[in-house]
Amino acid sequence: MTDPIAPQILIVDDARDIREPLAQYLRKQGFRTRLAAHAAEAREVLAEATIHLVVLDIMMPGEDGLSLCRWLVAHDGPPVLLLTAMADETDRIVGLELGADDYLVKPFNPRELLARVRAILRRAPPEIAAPPSARRGFAGWVHDPDALTVAHADGRCAELTSAENRLLGIFLDQPRTVLSRATLLDLSAGREAKAYDRAIDNQVSRLRRKIEADPKHPQILVTEWGGGYRLAADVEGAP
Repeated sequence: MTDPIAPQILIVDDARDIREPLAQYLRKQGFRTRLAAHAAEAREVLAEATIHLVVLDIMMPGEDGLSLCRWLVAHDGPPVLLLTAMADETDRIVGLELGADDYLVKPFNPRELLARVRAILRRAPPEIAAPPSARRGFAGWVHDPDALTVAHADGRCAELTSAENRLLGIFLDQPRTVLSRATLLDLSAGREAKAYDRAIDNQVSRLRRKIEADPKHPQILVTEWGGGYRLAADVEGAP
């Protein structure tokens, strides 16, 4: 009998001959599982159950896996392991840039999937209550982490994704400090730096488009060649 407090994995795949045997295999390894044949069904499961990891097929009819992955990341959903049969790397790269934790190419060995699932769950941060968040000012902007926004004194306002919100908060915690990509990955989501440098670079680029007067020549989030990134501004407000 499966432990009622074991991690619960949601398998989202339109192919029954993949999702059902995979669920059976994971249950034999001690996990609880839920199944969904498409994105809409997955959203229903996520609304009613505590899911610790989503195994998500990219190629599905209707809303595809990349769209659902984007939604999960934006809403602080559980970690995502993408499944793809695509020979082209484009979808896999896009998935990682969106915030997926790992990917596996079909056909795959169930033991390899199990190893990746366990690795992702080890990296997942513990579920703890978030402390009250404080609004902080920098370079004419005010960051409101609860509203996921930055607002400028001149009236401009930009919405942030959850990933951008976390990343900006890390920079504000350590102003004028060079933060390596590995450090940013560890602080933002516990990712393995070697695999996800590109994800950090893309998040920084998106932040720059929202807060820099000229994103191509940044003055707030500056690049330290060979080192990482630095918030080149003082921060006002509670640490």
